[in-house]
Amino acid sequence: VFPYLHILAKAFNDSNDTAKGGLVFWPRMFTVGNFKMLASNANLIPSIRVSVLRAVCGTVLGLGVQFGAAYALSRKKFPGKKWITYVIMIPTFLSAGAIPVYVLYSKMGLLNNFWVYILPTLFSFYNMVIIRSYIENSIPDAIEESALIDGCNEVQIFIKMILPLSKPILATIALWLMVGHWNDYTTTLTYITNPKLSTLQYNMMEMIKESERIQKMAAAAQQSGQVVDQASVPSSDSLISAQVVLTTVPIMCVYPFLQKYFVKGITLGSVKG
Repeated sequence: VFPYLHILAKAFNDSNDTAKGGLVFWPRMFTVGNFKMLASNANLIPSIRVSVLRAVCGTVLGLGVQFGAAYALSRKKFPGKKWITYVIMIPTFLSAGAIPVYVLYSKMGLLNNFWVYILPTLFSFYNMVIIRSYIENSIPDAIEESALIDGCNEVQIFIKMILPLSKPILATIALWLMVGHWNDYTTTLTYITNPKLSTLQYNMMEMIKESERIQKMAAAAQQSGQVVDQASVPSSDSLISAQVVLTTVPIMCVYPFLQKYFVKGITLGSVKG
């Protein structure tokens, strides 16, 4: 709580006063100017829309792919599951590198495309192993056998039995995916040049870099003997704090609804020795 209170104090404090240091848990000069500066970005609303859409689509589709793969590989009678596991494990440890990946995305038409946020992140071997371990260790085979005796097919067992019993691990992986999509800005930095497809985090990062550039220019002007109005020079520290508050509020609103499943999902989904 205390570190976040410190961030809140800097976010709602005058930027030039923050630069003096010594601010702890309460703003000395209360202001909402830092948030107004963030809101002055013309791309703020479109970037929020892109970030929300990315987080929702990436979480739902990624959860579907990873849970489907985990369920299939948890079946004892699934033919060749050992070799399939080895094959999908290889990309976890070996990567072609940034340039081949960029060329691949270019050939696939993913550059300046919203789907560059979604498709490359649909599958995660680590998450799949966690889900598979949960299914194998927490859902008895007797439940599926009783459902088969009652006349259920594989699809009905998956929908009516496996999914409801997997709420803890589903909530856990969903939270991981959502936070990962929400916080990422490097994908935009590498593969997106269209400002309409920029995410909130990327736009916030650009504003902070711009404020740092202005500070360096002001410092250089002072060294050369020019008079600089310090009140017009924004403090990047206050902007960073305002950005942290702005970007963490959505996740903080979602987390309480998933918290009751989180610990159980991690505990039961961990790989047993």
